[in-house]
Amino acid sequence: MDFLEPAFMQRALLAAVLVGITAPAVGIYLVQRRQALMGDGIGHVAMTGVGLGFLLNSSPVWMATLVAVAGSVAMELIRAYGKTRGDLALALLFYGGMAGGVMLTSLSKTGSNANLTSYLFGSLSTVSEEDVTAISLLAAFVVLVTVGLRRQLFAVSQDEEFARVTGLPVRLLNLLIAVTAAVTVTVAMRVVGLLLVSALMVVPVAAAQQLTKSFRATFVLAVATGITVTLAGTVTSYYQDVPPGATIVLYAIGVFVLLTLLAAPLARRRARAAEAVAVDGCDSPVPAGRKPADDVRV
Repeated sequence: MDFLEPAFMQRALLAAVLVGITAPAVGIYLVQRRQALMGDGIGHVAMTGVGLGFLLNSSPVWMATLVAVAGSVAMELIRAYGKTRGDLALALLFYGGMAGGVMLTSLSKTGSNANLTSYLFGSLSTVSEEDVTAISLLAAFVVLVTVGLRRQLFAVSQDEEFARVTGLPVRLLNLLIAVTAAVTVTVAMRVVGLLLVSALMVVPVAAAQQLTKSFRATFVLAVATGITVTLAGTVTSYYQDVPPGATIVLYAIGVFVLLTLLAAPLARRRARAAEAVAVDGCDSPVPAGRKPADDVRV
């Protein structure tokens, strides 16, 4: 347990746990909305915020949060109102964000390519106390939204038209999902990196879906997977001197492959059990109207 002795590792592990919780918590809604690559686009836009932080000699995390939130709102508006040229507008936004980050970093006196790389791919030794404070506050916001409004967010992600008919503020909830995703990207960039954060938002959710049948079970297993791979990747990075972001993502992919292999025999067992129940005539239909969000298949 000597990896707990250095102060920078204590900060890195705390940040890793927060990232492991928040990334899948938001990713489950993005996967349901078929926006798995949204985190990648927000990461590109957040680079401008990092460069602006270096240029203005302020916190890159907070500046990245502001720019990422603005970019996510623009992305959601383009998705909602963009017609045939919506994809072109998104491409310009993504590439412009990346180019802006590189340019602003080069113009700053405190930034360098090495500094920018630590935000792109993550770095254990550069997680400061200020970063931990910012990450903790932002993570608290993400957890509050994703857990406290899970039924409303799931309804919007599942079927916007149905959610609108039931009286939910669909446009506001869509913007809230986009903003929460942007905050999650900035939470994760110090550990995983801006270019890899999207994988941590999606892969644990995809892995959990191999075994689970309800939203609640998928949510819990995805978060547990996220925490496990972020901690394992951080510790491995410390001992083996390898990039933390890449290590965490590879661990997540490994868990996905493992759960996929386990899911096949489990599915066959469930099918045989269902057939046996049908033969015995014991299967009872679900009462009409009973389908709460937590019991819906993701």
